[in-house]
Amino acid sequence: MKKDMKNRICYIIAAGEQWGEFTPDDGDFVIAADGGCGFAETMGVTPDLAVGDFDSWGSPPDNCPVLRVNAEKDVTDTALAVSEGLARGYRSFVIYGGMGGRIDHTLANIQLICGLSAMRCRASLIGRGVRVTAVTDSSLVLPLREKGTVSVFCHSDTAEGVNITGLKYELREHTLNNVTPLGISNEFKGRAAKITVRKGTLAVMWEE
Repeated sequence: MKKDMKNRICYIIAAGEQWGEFTPDDGDFVIAADGGCGFAETMGVTPDLAVGDFDSWGSPPDNCPVLRVNAEKDVTDTALAVSEGLARGYRSFVIYGGMGGRIDHTLANIQLICGLSAMRCRASLIGRGVRVTAVTDSSLVLPLREKGTVSVFCHSDTAEGVNITGLKYELREHTLNNVTPLGISNEFKGRAAKITVRKGTLAVMWEE
């Protein structure tokens, strides 16, 4: 049975560190961003669309539709892939290959998922033993873990009404800002954990 639109996932395969694998369901959409075409090939996944200037992959693939753009552009290939997913109505995004390698691209991709969160979309980056997501004016329930670190960063100028429960260090109605890393290196304790922000956007990353 095909998923309804709100539950369909747009998978984006970027050109960063290759890690993980997935099997798209009926109704999901897979976009390979430039060098991510090689990652898709390694994973045995045929993209529904390939986008980018193909300066790192060399040439567009011949097994899927291609959106080729000029190398002199204002957005990254991953950001272009996000735009294509949004244009097709997707509101849930999972990005592979969006971390590792160049730190500027990793930071750009964290900005992307925070921007998607502010648009009331769900988005995650999957890396080597780590997942990054974002939450805006809402709550996030974390997966149950016996141990491991979890860090919370303010992405907006400020994040008001921040509550962190179920982790080693808890916060109650706190205001975070984007220049003080107060939320770094918290710890799972085998309990149900929840992060809530009343106003603002938080980037949350944890070990998987």
